[in-house]
Order: sequence, then C-alpha cells, then structure tokens
Amino acid sequence: MSVVFESTIKMVEGSREDWYIELKDTTSGNVEICKDVKEYSQKIEALGKEHGGIIDEVRWKKDSTVHPMVMDIIRFEMAQMQKELEEELGEPLIKEEKR
Repeated sequence: MSVVFESTIKMVEGSREDWYIELKDTTSGNVEICKDVKEYSQKIEALGKEHGGIIDEVRWKKDSTVHPMVMDIIRFEMAQMQKELEEELGEPLIKEEKR
C-alpha cells in the first residue's frame, strides 16, 4: 500500500493573513494541524516514522481563500528550510539527473 499524505494550506477563520497546514495521513486517516513550516516538517517526519520512514507521495492543495501573498511566504519558508538542511547535510536534497 502506498503511503500518501495530503497537505492543505488553509486560512485561520476570520483572518486575512494567518494560515496553517492541515496534514492528513490518507492511510490511517490521522490529521495534524501545523501552525508553521517548521511544525509541518516535524509532524510529517513523525507521521512518516509510523510507516518505516517511507512516504510515497505528498499531495499539496490550498483552499480558495488563501491569498497569493501567503503562498509566497510559505514558499520562502520552505526554501529557507531546504537551504538549512542542505548546508547541514553538505549536499543537495534533490539530486539532478545526468543527461
């Protein structure tokens, strides 16, 4: 069975700038709420451990109410986190295929 997680970016009700990520393990049905990218990283790692560290796919979605500025903030935070991890590991997380 494939391990698939769904990550949905949502706005906090009544707010125009506060957001969260709803992380769902489609195998078990468990849902986690992540208030920022760092918490998301920690929770997806913990959920992945429940499946032996194997995650086959992460499907990203966003609610229609999510402002493009919020998407830019999330992309920036994820890029920063990737950069920090790559510096810590001393190699890129995503290896380019040789042609």
